[in-house]
Amino acid sequence: MSKIDPMARVADGAVIGEGVEIGPFCTIGPHVTIGAGTRLLSHVNVTSQTTIGENCTIYPFASLGTPPQIVGVGPELTQLKIGNGCTIRESVTMNAGSVRGGGVTSVGDRGYFMNCAHVGHDCHVGNDVIFATSATLGGHCEIGDFVFMGGLSAVHQFTRIGPQAMIGGVCGVRGDIIPFGLVNGQYAALEGLNLIGMKRRKFTKERLATVRSFYQKLFHGPGVFAERLDRVQPLASEDPAIAEILAFIAGGKHRALCLPETGGQS
Repeated sequence: MSKIDPMARVADGAVIGEGVEIGPFCTIGPHVTIGAGTRLLSHVNVTSQTTIGENCTIYPFASLGTPPQIVGVGPELTQLKIGNGCTIRESVTMNAGSVRGGGVTSVGDRGYFMNCAHVGHDCHVGNDVIFATSATLGGHCEIGDFVFMGGLSAVHQFTRIGPQAMIGGVCGVRGDIIPFGLVNGQYAALEGLNLIGMKRRKFTKERLATVRSFYQKLFHGPGVFAERLDRVQPLASEDPAIAEILAFIAGGKHRALCLPETGGQS
């Protein structure tokens, strides 16, 4: 049985899973689906065509599925999809997608979103991410699995952040971050590889040495970046992480690549 506080408002048409708990002063719209075992503690607003997975915990004043923050947005019913096992802390906001951006904002499984974090319209966020306090995504961002976003960091719209990257606190991210990248600074600059995260993902010493050697050749070798990128292409066969980084770089569309501070933007 689900447990719905009498002071909550659940609209007709909402689909509430088995064992869901909806605390006082929550407001649930008519097109919302909430998966089994999810808990909304109190004062949570869920609207639009929002789907929340199973066993999530959502804290007071979170607002999920509100319209895209775009001037002149219409009344279209768009989607927000949140995976299983997510923790969404106080005052987190996640907007639904926009019609022109595909109509869907998606968040993967087991994400931890600290207070006041924001996921903009048409973003696609992977699994096992951590967004620290007030970490913010502009619209249309793509965030890979196991990404850590530092507190008060902000990501420009249409930016990509590769899997297992780590963004330092108070960073303004204006360029694509390679998988496994570590960035810091007021305007984010690439400082190296997220070695701690890679070790947690069971990279061996041998693999770490191989990927670090590749990183040095690509970002600190002789010549301009385009020449170095061409030279390291054959190294893709040496490790799957190298192949992933090269494929990520090749897939860039909207933003320049974030490079070390001495290298500027590509």
